[in-house]
Amino acid sequence: MKHQLHICWLYPDLMSTYGDRGNIIVLQKRCEWRGIGVHIDCHGIDSPVSQITRADVLFMGGAQDRQQDMVSKDIAGKKTEEIRHKIEKGTPGLFICGAYQFLGKYYKAADGTKIPGLGIFDIYTEHPGDQGKRLIGNIIVKIDDLLAVHQSNGSNHWTDVIAGFENHGGRTYLGRKVEPFARVVKGYGNNEIDNTEGALYKNTIGTYLHGPLLPKNPELADWLIQKALEKKYGKVDILPKLDDTLELITKQYILKKLRI
Repeated sequence: MKHQLHICWLYPDLMSTYGDRGNIIVLQKRCEWRGIGVHIDCHGIDSPVSQITRADVLFMGGAQDRQQDMVSKDIAGKKTEEIRHKIEKGTPGLFICGAYQFLGKYYKAADGTKIPGLGIFDIYTEHPGDQGKRLIGNIIVKIDDLLAVHQSNGSNHWTDVIAGFENHGGRTYLGRKVEPFARVVKGYGNNEIDNTEGALYKNTIGTYLHGPLLPKNPELADWLIQKALEKKYGKVDILPKLDDTLELITKQYILKKLRI
């Protein structure tokens, strides 16, 4: 195999509440179908920091407060600093729901307790308490320049429309040092107010979209793979097309259901 990628799946036993395994499967298969070797490190409690160091792609899913508290104790210190270093150096990553909140400055729980985050993203999240509804449902967003790398590969079906499912009580607010991942077309997004969804910093995406996200949006998976190859090997060819007929049918069904 010409190229090899290491994917570090952070805390799959604790941070994988909403079908997040599907994202890993998509990344793995879309690499293998193109002859790209893949090794997946399932990084758990007490796993060595070297798994993070060698990662070409970082991935972390969502979880409940109890699991996040367990992870916060293990990830503090060297692991946090290594994740920060990887993100700052342009290693692509996908952090979903609770993991997205985890990257921020803090999470303020419904009871007012402020839980420190990793402080890697310039964001913070606050739960509105009993007065605020939970933000649940299918969501459609539009991204701007994220997928421009794919427009020259002959594909005529990749668009700037991304479909997902959101389920979160916290409201996330972006600071000046990050850009939104997308703009909401239908759904709630970060906070139901400013029309933003997720955050984009360097080559790392934080988002509330799961369900899982990548099976319905293969172009996003390919963006992560392409960025990982470029980071590791320098300039590489645009990824060859795959038959994404089923994935497109899935997305079109959601768009039609939401009358988009």
